[in-house]
Amino acid sequence: YLCKTTDNTFGIEFVAFKLRDLDKNVTLVSIEKPEGVPYQPPTEQDDDSGRFVQYDFTPDFLKLKTAGMTVTFTVGDAVVNKFRMIERHFFGNKLLKSFDFDFGFCIPESKNTCEHMYTFPQLSESEMKAMIDSPYATKSDSFYFVDDKLIMHNKAEYSYSA
Repeated sequence: YLCKTTDNTFGIEFVAFKLRDLDKNVTLVSIEKPEGVPYQPPTEQDDDSGRFVQYDFTPDFLKLKTAGMTVTFTVGDAVVNKFRMIERHFFGNKLLKSFDFDFGFCIPESKNTCEHMYTFPQLSESEMKAMIDSPYATKSDSFYFVDDKLIMHNKAEYSYSA
């Protein structure tokens, strides 16, 4: 990881995530933190388990064309300027897609929801087969910045054989 969990001094916490197929208007993934669970600030003793996730999708996921990603996040007691996420998806050493989402200014003690719409890369049949045959070899890195300073780094792995 390219930063420590304690670099998030802004109390930013992602509390919901939804991914939907815009062409079919179908929700593919919906994850939400239960209400009433308080924010736990990161400590130097934290391991990296909270910064890593594995997703299991069906092979049809690789045929998606347009998606909407809705995220909900809360902000601590500090002003957040220029909040930005850059996410890069790889299969092996090949960059599949790079996303750059600008959340902008966030008010202290706020809960924020936004949806970004984007297109997926069109993959060849051989690329799709290789990704299906190699569970968790497709990976992503998500980098979160405030005022152009890296404050969070998360990783994910994807399987398309569910």
